[in-house]
Amino acid sequence: MTSHAQLTIQLRSLKLAGMLEHLDLRLMEAEQHDLAYAEFLSMILTDEVETRTSRKITRLLREAGLGSDKTLESFDFGFNPSINQRLIRSLATCRYIERGEGVFLLGPTGTGKTHLAKALAHQACRHQLSAGFYNFDQLIAEMTRADLHNTLSQLLRRLQRLDLLVFDDFGFKTIDQHAAERLYAIVDGRFGQRSIIVTCNRAMADWSGLFPDPIIGNAILDRLAHTSHQIVIQGQSYRKKLAPKIEEA
Repeated sequence: MTSHAQLTIQLRSLKLAGMLEHLDLRLMEAEQHDLAYAEFLSMILTDEVETRTSRKITRLLREAGLGSDKTLESFDFGFNPSINQRLIRSLATCRYIERGEGVFLLGPTGTGKTHLAKALAHQACRHQLSAGFYNFDQLIAEMTRADLHNTLSQLLRRLQRLDLLVFDDFGFKTIDQHAAERLYAIVDGRFGQRSIIVTCNRAMADWSGLFPDPIIGNAILDRLAHTSHQIVIQGQSYRKKLAPKIEEA
């Protein structure tokens, strides 16, 4: 067995896919440029690190439920000048996640709230942070199903541990007592430690009316609002801009 073949077997056995994928190229470069052993080792280790990082980001994006189309690169800031682009790009550094701060994206339907929320979650995954994107009403339904199957505690623990949790379309419907108690468990478990992004069509002054119990409602809202960045988006729906125009006969 040649040394190359044996090295290939060893790399595969150790699951060093990045090194294995670039091995022939790196060996050729080492020979052509007469690289020192340390230089060659650094190159193949870099290949392995980059491969693992890429795979981790791909996994985080998949687990977050984000898709690949709603990113900052694909967001049209020129459509709506009311959006504070500098603040959004500052949030994209993910330092607010390190500080356990939240983000509220408030405004009418179709003004880009969901796109921005997904884009910020996408940035979190790029920084190798875990994220979860949920339509709020669908999350309530998922928690109800989990309760029926005796898996609610596991679901709540997972939601509490994510580095970034996104509630999309919060407040579209009123929240019953069971849902409010579960929401409190999530918010309280993350308070001051892990970030939450909320998108909502309602003004914050209307949020308290969503809860049947004002005490638990105020406790949830107080924790959500604490150290959160509030971004109010105004203007017309972007989807209306893209809708086909009807020509008059």
